[in-house]
Amino acid sequence: MFCLCVFLQLAALERQIFDFLGFQWAPILGNFLQIIVVILGLFGTIQFRPRYIVVYTVWTALWVTWNVFIICFYLEVGGLSKETDLMTFNISMHRSWWREHGPGCIRRVVRPSSPGILEDYSYVSVTGCIIDFQYLEVIHSAIQILLSV
Repeated sequence: MFCLCVFLQLAALERQIFDFLGFQWAPILGNFLQIIVVILGLFGTIQFRPRYIVVYTVWTALWVTWNVFIICFYLEVGGLSKETDLMTFNISMHRSWWREHGPGCIRRVVRPSSPGILEDYSYVSVTGCIIDFQYLEVIHSAIQILLSV
């Protein structure tokens, strides 16, 4: 049980770092809660506290559901679209960090040539990615589901 909790913590921490880099506030909140509840679940198991174990069990069901939603979101199942600002609570235009920094991706910043556009505004062109960012996000969520089950 202890080794599994360590893997859950490390996976959640790794995911938290990349969600912070992409300013994705909904996953950041979920990852933070996951880290807290795994600590409580570990404490409840060691101390034989049934309430903590029940909280951990209920949270695990919610965590699996959340990760299934993220998989559906990035694979655009149903009416979901990865181009929306849903993961940032519609407060910003930030996206997955993996969109521009995935393995093999070549990122180019292109400054607009129009005179009416602000000087610091730029477009980002990404080419040559070995694996698309949405599949990396799906892999992260699938690993979270596998560790939770």
